[in-house]
Amino acid sequence: MDHEAAELPGGASQPARAPGGGRARGDTRERIQSVALELFAEHGYQQTSLREIAERLGVTKAALYYHFKSKEDIVRSFTEDYFGRLDTLIAWGREQPPGAQTARELLDRYITIVMESGEVFRFLERNQATIHGTEDGKHRFTQFRPRLAALTEVITGPDASPRSRIRSAAAIFAVSTSCMFFMKDVPDADTDAVLPAPPTQEELRAIVLEIATDLTSGVVRLATCVVRLATRRPGHTPQT
Repeated sequence: MDHEAAELPGGASQPARAPGGGRARGDTRERIQSVALELFAEHGYQQTSLREIAERLGVTKAALYYHFKSKEDIVRSFTEDYFGRLDTLIAWGREQPPGAQTARELLDRYITIVMESGEVFRFLERNQATIHGTEDGKHRFTQFRPRLAALTEVITGPDASPRSRIRSAAAIFAVSTSCMFFMKDVPDADTDAVLPAPPTQEELRAIVLEIATDLTSGVVRLATCVVRLATRRPGHTPQT
């Protein structure tokens, strides 16, 4: 097989390596992920085959193999993409000055990542028994743990107390749990038992951001004071 990407309907047919970067292959990969999620939702993960994914895409199974060798590879790509976005967020946060504005923006960007990953989270939730049994599934939280620590440190600073770290971690968990539970694409008995009517995405974002900001407000003030005190120590030379 030559080094051309699978020709996909909907305008996603592009060379695998576009000039200057390879974005075309990324578009094809995203299309495969989207169609796979559709079929996993319709038929279940175990009942969906690569052949069915290829047929829905309108390509040969061999063309699909060029991007993903198995269903497990597709599921692994969901996790890789999510963690990749977290790594980008952490790198951004580390470049910002400490304070309430940085913490709020970090939490807001994290909410965006979680909300845009909602379909993937719903898939993982519905198929957790199967997915957890895979090698990647067993280590998913292990992979998340250092990123949780890094996000927390951006909010609190490196020398924060256990109380501050726990409050910041609780804010991050509040974002993940609240978005996954209340952001439903179909009516859900569990959600209906808590809320008389589901919130819009804008309403949910505002509420979750308010909760997360409240949890971290005292933490951020303390972290900012620590930084200011450190810069006033005798012999300290402020960085420019």
